[in-house]
Amino acid sequence: MSPFADLSYTKKQKNEVEMVAFIFRLIMTTIAVVISAYYIPGLEIKDLTDAIIFGIILGFINAFIRPIISFLTLPITMLTLGLFALVINAFTFWLASEISYGVHILTIAGAFWGGGIVWIVSIFANIFVKSNKLI
Repeated sequence: MSPFADLSYTKKQKNEVEMVAFIFRLIMTTIAVVISAYYIPGLEIKDLTDAIIFGIILGFINAFIRPIISFLTLPITMLTLGLFALVINAFTFWLASEISYGVHILTIAGAFWGGGIVWIVSIFANIFVKSNKLI
């Protein structure tokens, strides 16, 4: 049982908890991007600041653009039994790299594997946040 399970938050406390959860996810995404760039050929990062900016941009793309793309490509995703979601994932990763100036994707494999690693790390970060009842 989580120590946060029985707490009832005021609105200000809830906002603070949500901000901590956001910062935790941002840190996890940044770490995943840096590790991906180290191990995956075709993915380059200038410095840590650029990786943090990339993580913020990727978060916004995943929050606002990805749901629209997922809805529009739902028939294709269903026909491929969900495998097209990997293509959407690589596309959003590539799009974030095009918007940010410090992360460069040189190959399609770099976008695919980098997006996949960040996706897996994000799943674990979300499970951690939700299992501790932070949100």
